[in-house]
Amino acid sequence: MAQNIREEADLLMNIPKEGEKILPQTGKKNILITSALPYCNNVPHLGNIIGSTLSADVFARYNRSRNNQTLYICGTDEYGTATETQALKEGLAPRALCDKYRELHRESYSWFEMAFDLFGQTSTEKHTEICQDIYLQLYKNDMLEKQTKEQTYCETCSKFLADRFVEGICPHCGYEDARGDQCDGCSRTLDPVELIKPRCHLSREHTVVTKTSAHMYMRLNTIQPQIEAWMKKTWKEGRWAPNSVINADGEIIDARLKGGLRPNPVTRDLTWGVPLPHTGDPIDEEMKGKVMYVWFDAPIGYPSITANYTDEWRQWWFNPEDVKLYQFMGKDNAYFHTIMFPGTLLGDGRKWTMLHHVSTTEFLQYESGKFSKSRNIGVFGPAAKQTGVPASVWRYYLLSTRPENSDSTFSWNEFIAANNSVLLNNFGNFVNRVLKFISAKYDGVVPDANDASGLIPTENNGDEHDPTFVNEINDLLKDYINAMESVKLRLGIQTVMAISARGNAYLQRSGLGNALFSDSPQQCARVLLRAVNLIYALSALTFPFMPSTSTEILAQLNAPARTVPERLSVDILPGHILGSPAHLFKRIDEKMADVWRAMFGGGATEQPKEAAVSKRKAAAAAKKAGVKNVIADENAVKTVEMVELEKKIAAQGDLVRGIKSGTVQGQSLDEALAELLKLKASLSGLASAVTQ
Repeated sequence: MAQNIREEADLLMNIPKEGEKILPQTGKKNILITSALPYCNNVPHLGNIIGSTLSADVFARYNRSRNNQTLYICGTDEYGTATETQALKEGLAPRALCDKYRELHRESYSWFEMAFDLFGQTSTEKHTEICQDIYLQLYKNDMLEKQTKEQTYCETCSKFLADRFVEGICPHCGYEDARGDQCDGCSRTLDPVELIKPRCHLSREHTVVTKTSAHMYMRLNTIQPQIEAWMKKTWKEGRWAPNSVINADGEIIDARLKGGLRPNPVTRDLTWGVPLPHTGDPIDEEMKGKVMYVWFDAPIGYPSITANYTDEWRQWWFNPEDVKLYQFMGKDNAYFHTIMFPGTLLGDGRKWTMLHHVSTTEFLQYESGKFSKSRNIGVFGPAAKQTGVPASVWRYYLLSTRPENSDSTFSWNEFIAANNSVLLNNFGNFVNRVLKFISAKYDGVVPDANDASGLIPTENNGDEHDPTFVNEINDLLKDYINAMESVKLRLGIQTVMAISARGNAYLQRSGLGNALFSDSPQQCARVLLRAVNLIYALSALTFPFMPSTSTEILAQLNAPARTVPERLSVDILPGHILGSPAHLFKRIDEKMADVWRAMFGGGATEQPKEAAVSKRKAAAAAKKAGVKNVIADENAVKTVEMVELEKKIAAQGDLVRGIKSGTVQGQSLDEALAELLKLKASLSGLASAVTQ
């Protein structure tokens, strides 16, 4: 059991086993997963998280729980105008800015319990090497052409303005704050010179004109028939999400394809980016000092981050027969992943692993409006932990409202209701009721029903109160697997809750209680054995969605992690000794909705002193609302007990690191990790500064 705890702890901490690299295996199901690389010029908000990284993490965990060879790759997109722009704003060098925000991203994803195999970055030597290699392949295949065009130029800055340094009015929809590369109003890609009344991103007072500049373009127009043929074939085989570039009927709906693709820019007048390789052509002199366009190099980050993970990266990326590539992103990134990047790989001409399934989401709104970092509206990055609500609850709520077919809205009232009504009263109640009953009536030992070998048949087997229970659970398990295989994650988590609800109904119909225990001991034992094994199945079903909850269930069952079952079976036998039962979730005071609206509703600035004042006000509001034992510090609204537990967790974490590094001797690493997990579970139990 200690070893199982250690392995799960390593997974949650993103600590791979020493020397182990995951590689595809012939004859097995090999799943390569990526989530859109976040720009490292800001921190992600909840919409970014559910749209890409969290959804991809769930699918990766599901495939691991099915024993598939699974590699999940992500990292920060570090080159391009977005980074240069933010670096200028903050007075930092681009590299320093990338380091700063990459750490904030890592902190955010770590708190949300995402288990990347590598969270890398694009500003690496491997990335430059692979980007330049693809560029040379395109050049060799006559897929590149030089175009001399009018470019936006800021006379005040004395330099050409790459796409994201330019803003203006969209020529297609009239949106007033369109960027030079894409309009957020209509999602069309743009060229900066197309903007009406273009302006420099640094100041509206700067004078912006147009001047000619030579750049390299990829001739996507020449391979549009190949792109469309590939899309239609792959869309059908991979069952793409219908809100990407092809609708549910297989019709291409992307305006750029319908209007005819144009040569796509490959270079930019910037300094922070991938330098162009030498082709040996006189054109090299004209391209001197230019770098690769970020939307050309960013998707190449997927293979380059894989190359930083393993020298055998080609086994993943040049292996279309054995590897299925799944990519997760918001719908605004669909064009680049379903047309431009696949077009790049087709133009390259080598046998690349191409996209199999694209999972795109609509947008998540915040309460009655949009997330806004500048106005401090919404939950960004690791700020979710300031609520004291465990990561499992956050993961559940975001996934249950995942905007798969239309925009959805984050609501504090619904967030609390999801915890109290679904997780606590449905799921948590089923688990706790069964395990607490066995602990109280059987001293924590699973009872013997005398006919354990036939306890999970399709027949009634003497259970006259609920003869359809096993068949219905098996049907729901099939529904769960079908949903997850189809990447319908919201349906997957809904099915998990339907299974636990069916478990509650089974207990009710069977009459589990003192009377059943006294009057029908064999029937009582049969009900409990079925229920315990259903809980064991649920530990695997919840692992993709709520990994900490899955770990806690396993601890209470005193059982090792398991794969996703296809049918309900007897895996925990009579005589098995359970762990200690405990509540998986805590009730959240409904009054906390107003407290959190005050915390995340805007009005505060990024200055630490003012942020601390805002949180103290939120703490005061919590006390006024009648929530007990709330204090405030500069980071969060917490209970006194939470503060003490955080100190213990920090000390225990230091101990674990000391044991791992060899500076602490004579201590068991397994025991230290187990204690660390126990402390974290206790914090999750108190977490909320919201319990009554």
